[in-house]
Amino acid sequence: MREADKKALVNRLRSARGHVDAVLRMVEDDTYCVDVMKQLSAVQGSLEAASRAVLRNHLETCVADAMRSGRTTEIVDELMQALRFDRVTTGPARDGTSP
Repeated sequence: MREADKKALVNRLRSARGHVDAVLRMVEDDTYCVDVMKQLSAVQGSLEAASRAVLRNHLETCVADAMRSGRTTEIVDELMQALRFDRVTTGPARDGTSP
C-alpha cells in the first residue's frame, strides 16, 4: 500500500474505532435505541469508505502490476473472490435494488 494511502486509512480506522467506542458507551448508558442505530449506521459508512479506499489502492497497485506482468486471469480471479467480502460492491444498492 502506498504510504500516503496507508496513513489516510490508518487515520480513518482510528476514527472509526473511536466512534465504535462512543457507541459502546451509548449502549452501556442505555441511550435511546434509535440514537444508537443512527450512530451504528455512521460507523458502518465509515468502514465502508475504508473498504472502498483499500479496494481502490488494490486496483491501482496490485491489480495494475499483475496485469502488466501478464497475470490477468489470476488477478481477476483473486479480485472476484475478494469482492465477495465487500457488501458495498456486491450487496444490494442503498435503494434496495440489485447492483
